[in-house]
Amino acid sequence: MYEHTFPNKRYKKNLQFLKSHISTNSSVLDLGVENPFTDFMKNEGYLVENTKGEDLDFDTSTIENSSAEVVTAFEIFEHLLSPLTVLKSIKANKLVASVPMRLWFSNAYRSKTDAWDRHYHEFEDWQFDWLLEKAGWKIVARDKWTNPTKKLGIRPLLRLFTPRYYIVYAERTQSSKF
Repeated sequence: MYEHTFPNKRYKKNLQFLKSHISTNSSVLDLGVENPFTDFMKNEGYLVENTKGEDLDFDTSTIENSSAEVVTAFEIFEHLLSPLTVLKSIKANKLVASVPMRLWFSNAYRSKTDAWDRHYHEFEDWQFDWLLEKAGWKIVARDKWTNPTKKLGIRPLLRLFTPRYYIVYAERTQSSKF
């Protein structure tokens, strides 16, 4: 089996969760441009295609035209103004999505140098669940994990036990199929 050296805990947790719910020979549309995690999925046997960098708030054609069995969305919905539009445009019946959770002790992430790299949403678990349900998805499984840092201070201490990431496996409800 392929031995991983993960750049961070998030990659390892995302891959473990994906493998526990989705067969490794599944075709996957991964929302977002090709990235290092795409390679991890491909190395596990997933047949992965990515969106091409289009602004998914305005252009969901790649999603709508995809014949993938599964859609994955790892830390992308927080970058969208309207994740509901994207969730409703998915034709696949299976979704694995993770989001950063809102931290009560920290402001939402916002890069000072990259206009795309900012979070319009950081969800509480119930908010993300509600968004998925409103878009026609039923959550089958979920998990959360922390993201400790090796810094000193109150915030790093809080990160030791406050969940930072939330991941779900959801299936499209019968009433919401195209």
